[in-house]
Amino acid sequence: MSNYFDKVPNFEYVSRLPDALISDYIPVKNLFKRITLKQDIYQDLSFFTKYQIIGNDRPDNIAFKVYGRSDLDWVVLTSNNILNIQDEWPMNQFEFDAYLLNKYGTYDNLNSSHHYETTELKNGDNVKLVPAGLQVPSTYSITYYDGSGMVTQYPVIEVTNYQYEDKLNDDKRNIFLLKPKYLNIILDDFEELMTYKKGSSQYKTETMKTADNIRLF
Repeated sequence: MSNYFDKVPNFEYVSRLPDALISDYIPVKNLFKRITLKQDIYQDLSFFTKYQIIGNDRPDNIAFKVYGRSDLDWVVLTSNNILNIQDEWPMNQFEFDAYLLNKYGTYDNLNSSHHYETTELKNGDNVKLVPAGLQVPSTYSITYYDGSGMVTQYPVIEVTNYQYEDKLNDDKRNIFLLKPKYLNIILDDFEELMTYKKGSSQYKTETMKTADNIRLF
């Protein structure tokens, strides 16, 4: 079983080590080679299933549960176009608490108002007048005719700093996973993309190129 970076090809780069000669090269990973899903797959929801990240689940845990291989964590990330796992993956409780303290300073500040939002409001005929979740001033109100006269209501709730951050973190738990029956399509594309093709003077092997003014893709 190999991980993603085992499959990423190399290129020979001019060595910058202090004692290196001008003709010395060192092999480094070609990080310009990055797998992406084909648009016809990425834009077709029938290839995916909804999944909710539970607790401290990591991409490798989920990959093992869904595909039977923890080294396919990159499939989980690629399916959701996640590039920066630090920012785009939900934090566990320890990380979340540390983040809150770093951002807001004290636990008391977590209970301060972040903003105000509307609650859903319908009239007597069950017609929606105000949807839930719109950011509004704390004094927001709506006046409407209820059949017997004009009525003014204040469909507003306070959202604290903690509630705001908690929702942002929880929203990251809702992801899509490529259905296992389509996995081989992605793996075949991955092998194709990560293999260098003959035809240029920089080509050495299917997994190695030299880096003298080359296009590394």
